[in-house]
Amino acid sequence: MSVSIDPTSVTTVSDDPAPAKGAKNEQALRPHAEDAFAQELQALAAADDRPRPARWKLSPWAVATYLLGGTLADGTVISPKYVGPRRIVEVAVTTLATDRALLLLGVPGTAKTWVSEHLAAAVSGDSTLLVQGTAGTPEEAIRYGWNYAQLLAHGPSRDALVPSPVMRAMGDGMIARVEELTRIPADVQDTLITILSEKTLPIPELGEEVQAVRGFNLIATANDRDRGVNDLSSALRRRFNTVVLPLPESPEAEVEIVSRRVDQLGRSLELPQAPDGIDEIRRVVTVFRELRDGLTTDGRTKLKTPSGTLSTAEAISVVTNGLALAAHFGDGVLRPADVAAGILGAVVRDPAADRVIWQEYLETVVRERDGWKDFYRACREVSA
Repeated sequence: MSVSIDPTSVTTVSDDPAPAKGAKNEQALRPHAEDAFAQELQALAAADDRPRPARWKLSPWAVATYLLGGTLADGTVISPKYVGPRRIVEVAVTTLATDRALLLLGVPGTAKTWVSEHLAAAVSGDSTLLVQGTAGTPEEAIRYGWNYAQLLAHGPSRDALVPSPVMRAMGDGMIARVEELTRIPADVQDTLITILSEKTLPIPELGEEVQAVRGFNLIATANDRDRGVNDLSSALRRRFNTVVLPLPESPEAEVEIVSRRVDQLGRSLELPQAPDGIDEIRRVVTVFRELRDGLTTDGRTKLKTPSGTLSTAEAISVVTNGLALAAHFGDGVLRPADVAAGILGAVVRDPAADRVIWQEYLETVVRERDGWKDFYRACREVSA
């Protein structure tokens, strides 16, 4: 016997009524992708005349355009959400149009979560069917749980069942997301095997099952650089198409990514508008890339690599924090002193080893570089 779960049957109690899905919440600190870019999604849907897979809001071409950016026939500009090889996005979108799940793999800070969220928003119009992977994620987060008051009073029943985001996505034909899959314990990870291979979720307690309807698929993200990860079993990995998201190829591409994202975050956080800080952004990106690669940009000096990842996401964080410092405690202009402390915190993760690497970099590279004297002094002050 198979059964579909109606997510409207699950109720929650809150002091304040939540806004209806799709309604713009002006007070949200971080709006969901489908809310923040609702106008772009609507424009794409109106202009999209290509075939769409079952229950997709947009065609695969329009989904790729939403992520990579472009200009529509009516002049509407679609901002790029991902700056990188087009083929990577095309393979990811195509995977979701098949019966294969998608695994976005890469080192921390390569926009795996960002891409996952925007893919779900463009395909299903809802990026919130999310399981956040941690060392404590239980099996119920992927399968289903129980309302224990109902369970004790009436025994196992549909009313006592609490569907997981994955179960809801199966019943509604939507995209489910599992973030940090390798953080989840191995026995819980393998709960996905039946779902991905049979497109079915058994409910033994009721003698029933949930069968996925057309449009269902799953996006997982994972990285193997952090400590404490749980490797995927070969059986589970075979059920994914894996797409590796690389670090930005060039300094110019990384500067563009950081600048664009910092601007978005600044508007979201309502930071006072600051003058162009592109020089400091380029300096932060240069420091991160050189220490990450173990080589200066001119290729002349080899460097020791610190223990941190020094990802693009961390560069965005450093610059955003610097803008806040400049706006609230400075003259509104992003200066070396505003980013120096953030860079120190990102580089020096191991106080013993990384501090030595950072000091050596300051003295052998930064100190001798033309136009970097003010940056050198600012970094020396916070490193003392």
